[in-house]
Amino acid sequence: MELKVLGRVDYLPTYQAMAAFTEARQANTPDELWLCEHPPVFTQGLAGKEDHLLAPGDIPVVQTNRGGQVTYHGPGQVVAYPLLDLKRAGYFVKEYVYRVEEAVIRTLADYGVTGHRVSGAPGIYVRLDDPAGHAKLPAGNQFAGLGKIAALGIKVSRHCTYHGVAFNVHMDLEPFSRINPCGYPGLETVALSTIGVSTTWEEAALRLGHKLAALLAP
Repeated sequence: MELKVLGRVDYLPTYQAMAAFTEARQANTPDELWLCEHPPVFTQGLAGKEDHLLAPGDIPVVQTNRGGQVTYHGPGQVVAYPLLDLKRAGYFVKEYVYRVEEAVIRTLADYGVTGHRVSGAPGIYVRLDDPAGHAKLPAGNQFAGLGKIAALGIKVSRHCTYHGVAFNVHMDLEPFSRINPCGYPGLETVALSTIGVSTTWEEAALRLGHKLAALLAP
């Protein structure tokens, strides 16, 4: 898998480039992993509901063909786009999602933070009261005491993936208050910086990128 660090790039042309790459690829086209960050933008998934956009204000909204609801991208967030041939890799979409989430969990572990999965709600979450804690999540309210640190939204076309995962490192979280993140009213969003971890975008991007490349291998 060829890793490409794109830096800060506009969302729409990057989305269009991913779609074009996927449409044009052949059976022997090498897989790629794009790492980037975007200027402020809200993106809507295919099933996105307008009422989850509470007050976008001056931040543009882009309709996309990925799964999921509305999310926010902005400076200080690592966005990873694996362009992967699943048929060649030898596993299915459910396993792909698990591996992407596992890459985030292992990246968080490098920073002393425990990432959690929540059943039926793709992405990775951390305990607000104890980001390093390993205790089992309590039953009941699925998001009680949790903050979302990574959002997942994918598209699979002809067994090939695009879109990907957004990992909050050191960013302004205010725009998340203008939406119901991923369609969940009141869901709190966090970043590494807000749970006491100091790192650079570049360091976090490469750490996540290397874990994705290893875990997505056949």
